[in-house]
Parts: sequence; C-alpha cells; structure tokens
Amino acid sequence: MARGERQERSNRDQKEDPELIEKLVGINRVAKVVKGGRRFGFAALVVVGDGRGRVGHGAGKAREVPEAIRKATDQAKRTMVRVPLREGRTLHHDMKGDYGAGHVVLRSAPAGTGVIAGGPMRAIFESLGVQDVVAKSTGSSNPHNMIKATFDALTRIGSPRAVAGKRGKKVAEIFGRNSNDGETSRT
Repeated sequence: MARGERQERSNRDQKEDPELIEKLVGINRVAKVVKGGRRFGFAALVVVGDGRGRVGHGAGKAREVPEAIRKATDQAKRTMVRVPLREGRTLHHDMKGDYGAGHVVLRSAPAGTGVIAGGPMRAIFESLGVQDVVAKSTGSSNPHNMIKATFDALTRIGSPRAVAGKRGKKVAEIFGRNSNDGETSRT
C-alpha cells in the first residue's frame, strides 16, 4: 500500500468517527526473556463507543505504550457492534453473558439509577451511552474475560421490534398488550 493511500485512509477514518469515546481499560507491562536479559513490552486494552448504541473493544501489544494504545483503538473501531437501547438510556431486558470463567449479569434500570457497574463494564456502558443499568460480575475479575462476557450479553440483547419480526407478530403482542390474550371464557 502506498503512502498516499495510507494517509487517505487515516484521514477518512478520522472524518467518519470524530465523536468516538475512547476508554483505556488497562495497560500491562510484559517481559520477554532473551539471551541478553529482558525485553519489555506493553499490552493495552481499550473500549471505544459513539455514545449512541455502538461499542467495540480491542487489545494491542507493542514496545511503547502509545503504539499499544493505538493498535488496541484501531482494533476496537473495527469490531464495533450495535446494541439496541430502550429510550436511548438503558437496556431492553436483563441478560447474562459468559466468556471463559467470566460471568456477568446485566439488568435494565429505571431512570435516575445511573451506571452501577465495576471496572471494565463501566467503561463499556459509558462508551455505549447507557445511563441507567445495574451490572454484576461473578467469576473471573480478569478485564479481558469481563469485557468479552459483557459483549456476549450485549450482542444477545434484542429490541422488541426485532423479536416481533422474528416471530411474525406485532410489538404489542410481544408485550402482551392484546386484550384478547389471556382471557378465559367461563361456561
């Protein structure tokens, strides 16, 4: 790839998403033992979101911290997913997510609750644009596993419109607001 193409692509990337929220979840120093001693490198974990229902995560490794963060951010931008939000502030329904030994429980919350979540999960919800949610992590406290378990739960959340479409019903029928349902006639 020519230098001009790279410059053009990086300019296009900057134009497409200037309002992305980037959260650095963690940086680890890693050592590789070689003949002359140790070589140190850095591993970065980043969450990126637009604050309106799109979020992604990425990990990057390099010899210098800024380069590791840049690699992780690029990967996070490439792996962004859309999550349906209720009223633009909370999740549509409760969901559990698993990845390895990491288990998370995400619960929708009424307005004014705020983001009740710890560590890496808080970074995800703030980048996603969720204002009211209650989340609990059980199992592994490893940030990588917590993030992947949270993304497992978020990708399985469905909006009422999508669920109604899959079932071939109307949204009102999904919520059970049809007056004919549930009535039994007594004879």
